[in-house]
Amino acid sequence: MAILITNIKELVQVEEQPVTRVAGAAMAEIKTLTNAWLYIEQGRIRDFGTMPCDELRLMKESASDQQNSSSPKMQDDLSRIDATGRMVFPSFCDAHTHLVYAGSREKEYIDKIRGLSYEEIARRGGGILNSARRLHEATEEELTEQASARLQEIMMTGTGAVEIKSGYGLNVEDELKMLRVIRRLKATSPLTIVPTFLGAHAVPAAYIGRQEVFVDLVIREMIPRVAEEGLADFIDVFCDRGFFTVADTERMLEAGAKFGLRPKIHANELDYSGGIQVGVKHNALSVDHLEFTGEEEIQCLLNSETMPVILPGAAFFLGMRYAPARAMITAGLPVAMASDFNPGSSPSGNMQLILSMACINYRMLPAEAVHAVTINGAYAMGLNKDYGSIARGKVANVFITRPIPGIEFMPYAFGSNKVETVILNGKVING
Repeated sequence: MAILITNIKELVQVEEQPVTRVAGAAMAEIKTLTNAWLYIEQGRIRDFGTMPCDELRLMKESASDQQNSSSPKMQDDLSRIDATGRMVFPSFCDAHTHLVYAGSREKEYIDKIRGLSYEEIARRGGGILNSARRLHEATEEELTEQASARLQEIMMTGTGAVEIKSGYGLNVEDELKMLRVIRRLKATSPLTIVPTFLGAHAVPAAYIGRQEVFVDLVIREMIPRVAEEGLADFIDVFCDRGFFTVADTERMLEAGAKFGLRPKIHANELDYSGGIQVGVKHNALSVDHLEFTGEEEIQCLLNSETMPVILPGAAFFLGMRYAPARAMITAGLPVAMASDFNPGSSPSGNMQLILSMACINYRMLPAEAVHAVTINGAYAMGLNKDYGSIARGKVANVFITRPIPGIEFMPYAFGSNKVETVILNGKVING
């Protein structure tokens, strides 16, 4: 199956020479083609250019590749889409979610409105511990059904690749249950899914006051079992005040590294925790949240391979301070933005909304925000080679907008879905 999209008003984030990530002042620049076409074949981006499209050349090149000079089958299988007045973007890459969970937590939402802090709610048995209890009671089938609906929702608003963390199990069997659900989703969903093991998401109630014993459990039982079943690509730890210390984190990261699990750290959401520094020290692919980030943390991140990932939805929902995105970019850092889709602090996986928050709350330019939710998000999942931009040879994960005036309209019109057509792995997805 091949797809030819013609008369594209603007083809966004075009790369002739693909980059791994975009940093600093370069984030304000984005390459586009106006009055463009895009040709997709065998699930990948084959070619693109400006109109008129030499369709005969494309067919001949395809036929040559198939060693068939006439290639009637190619022409029969070609689907044409007229995108007049519409723009084409690479699909969003959401590098931080917790979207496998059992039920919502709107009761805690009322507590937040009444002024209780994230930590106070946790001490009352809410928060992550509440989700852990619910997950324990749910079957794999129930969790899969709920998560599938969430994946469908984010897919139709433009997300093409998503990281999903465990972390609501907090014991060996329930963590494995979560990761097996993620494996099921990965096998059945058209979305590209990256699984991350987050056994150290919180200290279970039974281990309060003896936290080191739970860390031992993660190291000696959880990590080996996760690795044995091949259930995760990364290991994550919530390194922050009231959760896990730098020393705890280092022990777990070192254990994970022995099984080939690269770190992705929850860092500096609640305080200057040392989470960013320990992430960089252990070559974490990303450090996420980052509300408490100062000059020392920025200098630590410079010249590292670690991507700073900001989670606007959580800061917005919890009424927290915003991570210093502008200071990071000015210093020359790349920045990614992700949804943190979860039931307690960011109950939305809509990356269009994250794009808007990047501009409104973090004062990022639209071009900077687009890089943050595409190529830089792909980097933060280890997917930048195949996802995150419009480049020949990359996986054909793109979306076609409704008729809109320009790139700036995407974050500007924050309350509506601007996505009209979703194409994942070179196939049109029906909602």
